[in-house]
Amino acid sequence: MKKVTLNNGLEMPIIGFGVFQITDEKECEQCVYDALMEGYRLIDTAAAYLNEEAVGRAIKRSGVPREEIFVTTKLWIQDAGYENTKRAFEKSIQRLQLDYLDLYLIHQPYGDVYGSWHAMEELYAAGKIRAIGVSNFEPGRLLDLIMNNEVVPAVNQVEVHPFFQQTESAAIMKENNIQIQSWGPLAEGKNDIFKNEILVSISEKYNKSVAQVILRWLTQRGVVAIPKSVRKERIVENFNIFDFELSDEDMKMIATLETKKSLFHDVSDYDRAKSLNSFKIKVG
Repeated sequence: MKKVTLNNGLEMPIIGFGVFQITDEKECEQCVYDALMEGYRLIDTAAAYLNEEAVGRAIKRSGVPREEIFVTTKLWIQDAGYENTKRAFEKSIQRLQLDYLDLYLIHQPYGDVYGSWHAMEELYAAGKIRAIGVSNFEPGRLLDLIMNNEVVPAVNQVEVHPFFQQTESAAIMKENNIQIQSWGPLAEGKNDIFKNEILVSISEKYNKSVAQVILRWLTQRGVVAIPKSVRKERIVENFNIFDFELSDEDMKMIATLETKKSLFHDVSDYDRAKSLNSFKIKVG
């Protein structure tokens, strides 16, 4: 398994399994179990996904030693703030049936981000979290967090796929020694991505699927990817991307697909910010 090294020396697999929108508990548990059996060692969940318990059961059921699995979960907006974050963290690791987290992320750049970050810094210093980071932070918000706190985020998880490549943001993260991670690496099938002529032609060249080409493109850029699927054959397929390498020409062709626009949401958008801040999760 190829890994990246975070700014605190911790190694993180470059390909993982995400569980966003897998809300059926039995299905989620089975998918995570299948992923672990295939060889995945990075599992990404969040309190807002309402499936941490299923992920925890799958990890326990798999029999894979805990130290071999890199587990990420995220803090939702309603739990922002110093004391709230401490409580939310404890609830997450209880649901996951874990003693520690490998990576804890602030899920959205809203609410009392500073209070949350200070709590996460303390949990990190206490060894309860091996690395802390953020998600959906634009460069300005990211730089503000860096310049006004002690611990630099290890990871920023953002939307990255062939139609929204985040080249400039990736360069800023690299400059500040922050690992970029892609959510929605396959664009959730939008824009007919699996039928795109350029991607199809490259996939045919290597006798690979379009999904494999996209994931290989991301990992060759040094972007950590967490594709999701509920189909076992796709879970297996998405993991098997290291037996071929895209050429410079292939990479340049994929670069032409850039639109510089999100297919999902702009975190600076008024209506989106209002919607996310209004969304409340109900977990035990």
